[in-house]
Amino acid sequence: MADIHIVRPHGLGLEQARKLAFRWAEVAEKKLEMACTYEEGKTSDLVSFKRPGAAGALKVTKDRFELEARLGLLLGMFKAKIESAIVSNLDELLAQEDPLNAFEQGLARHEDKARQPKPHAKAAKAPAARKTK
Repeated sequence: MADIHIVRPHGLGLEQARKLAFRWAEVAEKKLEMACTYEEGKTSDLVSFKRPGAAGALKVTKDRFELEARLGLLLGMFKAKIESAIVSNLDELLAQEDPLNAFEQGLARHEDKARQPKPHAKAAKAPAARKTK
């Protein structure tokens, strides 16, 4: 098992942080096939998520996000890559003036990219036919 623990401060306030976390949970259910539950509290919210090979929770407060995740054996082999991608994406979002809008724009770009046809490798040229006697 591999554990991931990420804490990121933010200046969004609880209401905006809540909107961003809830939208992330919706996308995680659809794109990552995660089962997510969202528990709204007075001073913090908790997004619990689970899928084969990964489970965890995202605590949302007025001034920080705290992610705890446990990766199974297979995904655990990719812990460094997964953790790096989460940190990079979260830091990039939180650097934006409007993180929720930035999240939606990034999602739209990702979906547009996924719809573009993939370039195919050139087929090997068939050898020239030889004439035999």
